[in-house]
Amino acid sequence: MNLKPGVGKTTSAVWLAHALHESGLSPLLVDGDPAASALRWSELASGFPFPVIALPVGDVHRRVNDFLGDRQAVVLDAPQLEDHPRITRSIMRYAGEWIVPVTPAPIELDRMAPILTEMADVQSLRAEPARTAVLLNRTNRPDATRTGPDADAREALGERGFDVLDTQIARLDLYAQSFGNPVQAKGSAYMDFAEELIKRQDEE
Repeated sequence: MNLKPGVGKTTSAVWLAHALHESGLSPLLVDGDPAASALRWSELASGFPFPVIALPVGDVHRRVNDFLGDRQAVVLDAPQLEDHPRITRSIMRYAGEWIVPVTPAPIELDRMAPILTEMADVQSLRAEPARTAVLLNRTNRPDATRTGPDADAREALGERGFDVLDTQIARLDLYAQSFGNPVQAKGSAYMDFAEELIKRQDEE
């Protein structure tokens, strides 16, 4: 989720779903964006090895379980909050982990303050609080180096109260140009992303 479009929400959701699949889990990918980019991606790639459903509705949290079956994980691709608040908030009511992809650029970091307010508002509607985390996306380096702009962004987000994942996704054509193509997540940073999320859940 994020307030804005173009931050890598769909790319992250699709690659994460593939990483979960390749980790041995059985995911369901829910495309909650009216633009249906994740669903279109699966069509162009001649299908994904897991189901993808379009559910761009304001009561996603009430309907996802109708499609879940025996799936072990659900990845929900939320639309931008500023244009589709009802859908995104509904997705936030359902999801146990909220991931905010953020590019480590000053203009993107400046847009993060309203997200904390949105998170607090939706947390108050939930029976149990969701875990929340920032995924640094399109970074200058593939690892969480402790110097440079990536590290500065990590520090700034931490000071604002965000939990920043150890995994970060480098600015690579492998990810940026992957729309519409089959995805092989093994060996990619998204495998580390999936493993970190699984570990966070196990530790709770």
